[in-house]
Amino acid sequence: MAAAPGPTRWHKNLSAKVAAIPMITTALVVFIGGTAWTVLYSFTNSKLLPKEKFVGFAQYERLWSSSKWLISIENLAIYGAFSLVFSLLIGFVLAALLDQKIRFEDTFRTVLLYPFALSFIVTGLAWQWILNPDFGVQQVVRNLGWESFSFDPLYDPEIVIYGILIAGLWQGTGLIMCLMLAGLRGIDEDIWKAAKIDGIPMWKTYIFIVIPMMRGIFITAIVLIASGIIKVYDLVVAQTGGGPGIASEVPAKYVYDAMFLSQNLGQGFAASTMMLLSVVVIVVPWAYLEFGGKRRG
Repeated sequence: MAAAPGPTRWHKNLSAKVAAIPMITTALVVFIGGTAWTVLYSFTNSKLLPKEKFVGFAQYERLWSSSKWLISIENLAIYGAFSLVFSLLIGFVLAALLDQKIRFEDTFRTVLLYPFALSFIVTGLAWQWILNPDFGVQQVVRNLGWESFSFDPLYDPEIVIYGILIAGLWQGTGLIMCLMLAGLRGIDEDIWKAAKIDGIPMWKTYIFIVIPMMRGIFITAIVLIASGIIKVYDLVVAQTGGGPGIASEVPAKYVYDAMFLSQNLGQGFAASTMMLLSVVVIVVPWAYLEFGGKRRG
């Protein structure tokens, strides 16, 4: 008697595949569908409500001729570059210090991580007060005797984005520190002992041995930081509202203003599509190098 045929490839783990149907449907309809809808209507002249009156690339031409949008892109580039570098640098240095088995480590870790539990609105309002020239850092230093001291970044159009950067670093660095500390605690003690026996300086051990072994942690940290950079909005609204003038505008705020204040959905969709395109341009080559290259190799 012939043996019964075994389960086909499609029938294996059938229950898991059925359970994944809602997730797949959500991804297709909500994420991919919503993205396609946004891109499609960015080519229309939609105002208060979406309408299918296509105008080609008119919305994009208007977008890139807007000084407000250009300032937003410049601010995002400055904020993103400094935020990425300093978040990784400060987070790793703090983690390396805490990894030395210092006393009250739990207390320091809790204090450094606490700002991450706050909303961006609370953080922005708190730093708005701290950086206020009338009763913030500037006034405190002047009361101590340094009458000529000046530090009011939120009121100077040339450096206002750096005032926002300070608040962003204060809130987000604690999380990066915890990720780095978890990575350092995963390094085998024998590696540290071998480096010490070989006479390798501590800084070289970190740079040439430890950091390459923490590649996965750094990638996770970079993804988290980058996602926060792209969607930065709350800090700007809470600290400056985009001012002075339009000096601290960012793309996310430009999208909100276009869609809900100017009631110009087409312009908001065009700006959203450009933000999406910037993410795709960065993520797709990285994903190919990270996963495609390994598969071929």
